[in-house]
Amino acid sequence: MPRAYVFERFGGPEVAGFADVACPVPGAGELLVAVRAAGVNPVDWKRRSGLRPPGAPEVRLPATMGGEVSGTVEKLGAGTGGFRVGDAVLGGPLTGGYAEYAVLSAASAVHKPAAISWTDAATLPIAAATAFAGIRQLALPPGATVLVTGVGGGVGVAAAQIARHAGLRVAGTAGAAKKAFAASLGVRYVEPGPGLAERVRAALPEGVDGVLDLVGGDTLRECAALLPDGTKLVSAADRGSVAAFGGAPVAPARGPGVLDAVIRLVLDGALDPYVTQVFPFARAAQAVRAVETGHARGKVVIEMPRCRP
Repeated sequence: MPRAYVFERFGGPEVAGFADVACPVPGAGELLVAVRAAGVNPVDWKRRSGLRPPGAPEVRLPATMGGEVSGTVEKLGAGTGGFRVGDAVLGGPLTGGYAEYAVLSAASAVHKPAAISWTDAATLPIAAATAFAGIRQLALPPGATVLVTGVGGGVGVAAAQIARHAGLRVAGTAGAAKKAFAASLGVRYVEPGPGLAERVRAALPEGVDGVLDLVGGDTLRECAALLPDGTKLVSAADRGSVAAFGGAPVAPARGPGVLDAVIRLVLDGALDPYVTQVFPFARAAQAVRAVETGHARGKVVIEMPRCRP
């Protein structure tokens, strides 16, 4: 039977582990995919912990972790024109991504170009797509300044590059250990923590024109104080609170249009997914831990056994 990394109850790392599962069956409009790589995101461990953003569907247990994958089409459901068995694809799985097989919606999956590696492709459906959607939603003109909180993580790294490609100046917060990494992305580094608003004003006396929040909590509150126009505040981390400051959550970014745009940025050399750690499937727990501690730079990816040389 296929293997998957699942949790049967909500809690910490101890509630997750490997299990033999039935191979999922694609329904109408769905693709069965042999997973080649799966991206690891903070939402994965938050979901395992029982945290559910407002409006998110209820998690049915047992649940397989993981929300973005790349792989090859193994079987087609009815009404999946445009795809064939053997196609290389990427997308957000309906059945969880830390698994040997996953089901994707054909409406939101896209073909993977040969020039993009399996591991890089697995970072695009959530991390890069969220970054693209957030920067697009801010709709700042070239020359404007955007502040990205949590700029050292997977979404933040993509957002910094996408923003710079759009002609924006980028400032960002990240842990002290990621200061040099942020600078390498062309980001004006600002130390996070209490007093953030004052430090941003000192570092950027001309002010900031928009904020992409990837941290939430007190960081979101301090960032809101920097903006005369609350509509230029969007958050991917604190969707339930951002409206109180006049802002909005990052709009859903699962459609093929966003993924096609992100893929084009990668092919054009404007976006590097910065996959800095690749874990074999057998070490899925360590991959999640690397993200859950908040110390990972760039993207962490789980690679399936068939990807090994």
